[in-house]
Amino acid sequence: MTNQNLDFTIERLGDCRFPSPMKGVRFSGDTKRLIYHTCPDDIRRCFGAGTEPPSLELAGPREKIFFDPKKIACGIVTCGGLCPGINDVIRAVTLSLHHHYGVRKVYGFRYGYEGLVKRYGHVPLDLTPETVNRIGELGGTILASSRGPQEPAEMVDTLKELEVGILFAIGGDGTLKGAGKIAGEAARRGHPLSVIGIPKTIDNDISFMQKTFGFETAVAEAQRAIYAAHTEALGARNGIGLVKLMGRDSGFIAAYSALVDSQVNFCLVPEVPFTLAGFLASLKERLDARGHAVIAVAEGAGQELMATSGGRDASGNVKLGDIGTFLRDAIKEHFSRIGQELNLKYIDPSYIIRSQPANPHDSALCLVLGHNAVHAGMAGRTNMVVGFWNQQFTHVPIALATSARKKIDPEGWLWSCVLASTGQPREMF
Repeated sequence: MTNQNLDFTIERLGDCRFPSPMKGVRFSGDTKRLIYHTCPDDIRRCFGAGTEPPSLELAGPREKIFFDPKKIACGIVTCGGLCPGINDVIRAVTLSLHHHYGVRKVYGFRYGYEGLVKRYGHVPLDLTPETVNRIGELGGTILASSRGPQEPAEMVDTLKELEVGILFAIGGDGTLKGAGKIAGEAARRGHPLSVIGIPKTIDNDISFMQKTFGFETAVAEAQRAIYAAHTEALGARNGIGLVKLMGRDSGFIAAYSALVDSQVNFCLVPEVPFTLAGFLASLKERLDARGHAVIAVAEGAGQELMATSGGRDASGNVKLGDIGTFLRDAIKEHFSRIGQELNLKYIDPSYIIRSQPANPHDSALCLVLGHNAVHAGMAGRTNMVVGFWNQQFTHVPIALATSARKKIDPEGWLWSCVLASTGQPREMF
């Protein structure tokens, strides 16, 4: 799909007939859009080809809404791995429904999409301003989570029975694809169900999103591990601090962690391949010259170097080999073989990072994402994700958001900054 052919059209359930109960706010018009491209040359190419530049619908409250707030019930579900800020989003959605629109019935479906299937027996929580009051101070999700697909038909049956008009799905790639299937099943039945995705990925890897909540908190927490690794490396002869960070397909956490304080000397990410021999040779050069090294490696890096059993987890993700322990053992074995003293400390802070409460900046992002998700749902949008692009909140079709993983461009500015900060070779082969 070329940039000129990107279709950002958002599905709607029908005409908006009810006046919004919100007062004193700036309403967004349905014709307000944001040009996708940020480079003038790209925009000129579109006009030169006789097409309008692709643009995204802007988020925000509408003057007329689709649902009658007095009659609608809503639901919230959280799926996949934990991430800082999930509780902040749950709180923001619940409070916006209650205070902005007067919705009085909000279900919190427990244990992911399992909570939408009656045979699992997970009784929904009743979400009110009182029950969500302090949850932003907690890590994780008060609704719990799970992985694995469920049958869309069963989930729509539950939503119909509970008279849920809007389902807010907080999750990453797999969750959003599941939300798209729920929206599709409801549309096939002719049932007016709004399905709104709120992008949750600590890896910051959802397409057409400038950033997702939890990422900034993750980088801040990762830096604590980087600091410890650097301190340990400095405190020993030929000291090495090796830190494994999250990033299955996209190495954004590792890359941004390398830019904080310039303490990382090698940043290894899935987007930039390397050989073990090339890396070890570069590492030896670093130790010979400086006497210490700090390595940040994303969990998805170097998978081709390991013999793994393959297979997939419950969410359909390819099972990864443990690059952290692989590198730890390979580094120790290499330097032992060449007779060079080595002091290596290995740190894996993954579960510590993802279970943290959101920092203030992420909490603010969660609040505005949650509010805009509610505005979109009440206005009858469906099969979409609330996004953030070029400093504006937007609506993105689920199909586009899940079309590909956002990744670091090895020829782009971010990776160039990482190379400049670490001093590592551009290629390690």
